[in-house]
Amino acid sequence: MWGIMRFSDVLRPALSALAIAVACAPAALPAKSEKPIPLEAYGDLPTVEDIAISPDGSKFAAIRSIKGEQRLIVITDEGKVLVNSSAGTTKVRGVDWADNSTILVTNSATISLGPTFTASKYELTGTIIVSLDTGQKPELVFSSRRDIADTTRGAYGIRHINGETIGYFGGIALDVQTSNTATFRHGRTTLYAVELPKNKARQISRAPGEGHYRDWLIDAAGNVAAILDIDEQNGKWTLDNAANSELARGVDPTGDVRLISFGKDNTTVIYGIRDENEVDRWFEVPLAGGTPTEFLPDIPIERLYIDSETGRLLGYRKDDKSGATVMFDPASQAAIDKIFRAFPKVNVRLMNWTKGFERVILRTDGNGDSGTWFFVDVANRRADPIGNERPDIWGQDVGPVSSVEYTAADGLELDGVLTLPPGREAKDLPIILLPHGGPHSADEVGFDWWAQAFASRGYAVFQPNFRGSTGRGDALRNASYGQWGRKMQTDISDGLAELVKRGIADPKRACIVGGSYGGYAALAGVTLQHGLYRCAVAVAPVADLDMLMDTELYESGRSRMVKKSWLEELGDPKHFDEVSPRKHADEADAPILLIHGKDDTVVPFRQSSAMADALKDAGKPYELVKLKQEDHWLSRAETRKELLSATIAFVQKYNPAE
Repeated sequence: MWGIMRFSDVLRPALSALAIAVACAPAALPAKSEKPIPLEAYGDLPTVEDIAISPDGSKFAAIRSIKGEQRLIVITDEGKVLVNSSAGTTKVRGVDWADNSTILVTNSATISLGPTFTASKYELTGTIIVSLDTGQKPELVFSSRRDIADTTRGAYGIRHINGETIGYFGGIALDVQTSNTATFRHGRTTLYAVELPKNKARQISRAPGEGHYRDWLIDAAGNVAAILDIDEQNGKWTLDNAANSELARGVDPTGDVRLISFGKDNTTVIYGIRDENEVDRWFEVPLAGGTPTEFLPDIPIERLYIDSETGRLLGYRKDDKSGATVMFDPASQAAIDKIFRAFPKVNVRLMNWTKGFERVILRTDGNGDSGTWFFVDVANRRADPIGNERPDIWGQDVGPVSSVEYTAADGLELDGVLTLPPGREAKDLPIILLPHGGPHSADEVGFDWWAQAFASRGYAVFQPNFRGSTGRGDALRNASYGQWGRKMQTDISDGLAELVKRGIADPKRACIVGGSYGGYAALAGVTLQHGLYRCAVAVAPVADLDMLMDTELYESGRSRMVKKSWLEELGDPKHFDEVSPRKHADEADAPILLIHGKDDTVVPFRQSSAMADALKDAGKPYELVKLKQEDHWLSRAETRKELLSATIAFVQKYNPAE
């Protein structure tokens, strides 16, 4: 049996009361600052990270960052502060309301594991219950049970039944020994109903069998309505209803099958698969049984909007250039359209809402806007700014952002995001190529703190949406398979060539910078490619594909689904060395800066240390910056600022803006 520590001490925040309101956005857009904005203003965590409105619309819960410290702020719509609490050393990921007096705060902490685990570190998620009425101290879901680890493995909704608020969470069952120590029963997720805010948990569905993964849907009455079961070795999956009647089945060797939500009226269930052509498809099937039919074909989805009371699907936000928000109910769509028309020149995202979208929380960003949160009262036709993410960066201090379309060498149509330095002519500028991570993600026109930091120092910044990027159709996403270090890489340099052609960028003054997959691309830009970049900065990069594959297989318990998925992504292992920057360290033609968090659970630190050793052995110029107690997502303000300071100094040394 595996031994397990209790996680309360590292996840439970210290809570104290201090009165402070949510910071408001500036009333007007000021002229460009006379002095450069300090780098710390870009590296700081956003002053406002999340805001949620209570179901009755009378209160707000906000996650604020004050001098690098995350705090929970709860205020009424009249400005009365109800809670002002420190999150301590944990990392807060989000906040929501369970009911009008109960708040759920999601946080995480990086935990070191023992030698019997396949991974040395793991990012554990916790859910903190904050009650406004009962006077009980905030506590983690499951913390009152010795036989359940006080970490949550999935949240399956909130239901209000017979006057009680019930939360549905995945948990890890423990076996408690006579010595009062606890061990994992098996480590697979069990489903529990938790009475809130009392934190009383009861099991409502058992964990899957060995080698299986399970997902659930909970209906409006609090019952399990559907169960998705996946064999992690061969990819066979079944979708059953509560009566154990099979609704659908299939085989997906990559394990990319998903239980999404109820349909529009709770009589159907929606699930997603990836077909034999590597196309993502959604299907809807009646809970009573029947033939699955395709749902929203050919529409890329970024976010779903789901009714918190019933779990039914209300609408979605498109994952394309439009970013359109679509609601199925005509009245709701009319309300959303009315709201969004008030913000025509910035990106607008619906973040939180009351029933019927009478009161909503919006987030905007874009040209002149470094990130603003708004409270919108639809009935009273009011939209009030309630928080600005970076109050020191505003108006003309925000570098102009636009989309640039271009064509790859093989004719593939691509686009990217161009950020220009404030107040400078877009002509023959020094440039930073900043490819995104993932690689299956995308950059959009908006405020990017890293890009804006470079722009503030006189650099143009281009973020190419190379093949493999999302939100542009399955064909572009799937065009990346087997193209690491190949066409994915030349897509980036083709973007540089386009900007040179337009006269925007100086081809002799280019560097490449990126994190995660973007870090891999940065390394590849000066080892697999040559003559393009004066320097490279790689943050948490993949440097060796063999090492990546070995890590993923080991940590998955040698899962055949994981192996197939990565082979699909990376191609034939016989060719890994050809596109692994570590294997080509002796060919590096520009100085390299490596930056990596020691608590990274996604790309292990050893990827950077191995690259550093290879560069050292080859006699190539490099620097290695170790970020202590930092994860893959750069969650701490202190290390974000350390990253910016090191990165800007390195780029200015080898590619000065003036």
